[in-house]
Amino acid sequence: MEDVLRPIYQERASQKNTLGILIIEKKKPISPLTDNFDVILLIIVRDAEQPWFVKHYEFEDKIAAMHIVEEHQLLQWVDTSAYRRAVEWVIEGKVLFDRNDYIQSLKENLRNFPQEKRDLKKVIEFAKLIRSYHECKDLFESQQYMDAFSRMVHSLHYLARLSVIEKGFHPEVTVWNQVKQIEPEIYKLHQELIQSTETVDKRVQLMLLATEFAINSRTINCTRHFIQIMGEKDEGWTYGELMIHPRIQSYSLDLGALLEYLVEKEIVETVQIETKGQHIYHRKYQLRKKQ
Repeated sequence: MEDVLRPIYQERASQKNTLGILIIEKKKPISPLTDNFDVILLIIVRDAEQPWFVKHYEFEDKIAAMHIVEEHQLLQWVDTSAYRRAVEWVIEGKVLFDRNDYIQSLKENLRNFPQEKRDLKKVIEFAKLIRSYHECKDLFESQQYMDAFSRMVHSLHYLARLSVIEKGFHPEVTVWNQVKQIEPEIYKLHQELIQSTETVDKRVQLMLLATEFAINSRTINCTRHFIQIMGEKDEGWTYGELMIHPRIQSYSLDLGALLEYLVEKEIVETVQIETKGQHIYHRKYQLRKKQ
């Protein structure tokens, strides 16, 4: 397939803004990695007119997808797991063209998984876990057990991804296969939820307790990225200021759940600022001062 597609990718390789080209081939009848295409061409470029352009091809009863991705878009996907396949494409892809060892450096960076990138991914997954856990708990207390069960499956998925990141790996699409190898205790929780002979409400109740313990034991480690941002100034932050902070953008949708959880755990405290309205105050947030 590489030979058939050569005219397509060689044209791109000749362009000065092309940083690298990778090819990912379908290896199984059903291939989530390639979206069931027979082959993916990932072309990384700089200063593109649009951040992501996709074109489909047919040849010899096969189908191919060419993804032209602007460098900043790709790095955003890598840092936030917004498009998990992109990470696997870079890791698993065969290099066809590499300008100034750009892809080699990118692959090495992914393997090393720097602490700063790891902290960002941890707080993204932790914030999702907090929101999902609270939704599950609310559904359980409302006796909506099937919906609570469904939400608990999602919660354990976030916990699984979080555990993989903690071990220094990027979560893959097949995350439970990773978890089975590197975090068997969390894998066992998932098995108990799915396979237990207990009633649905009892299974969810037990998982709520286990998930609460897992959340509490990870709070400080998994919120380091956010805590460092909170510590950038002594006075309190408004919610709006935090929401638009460029380093928080990737988890701003779950910021409210994360912030209220940290207030509940007395890691963050609220500050009341007077308004023109009687008995109405602006609410600001700051790190709780050590006693």
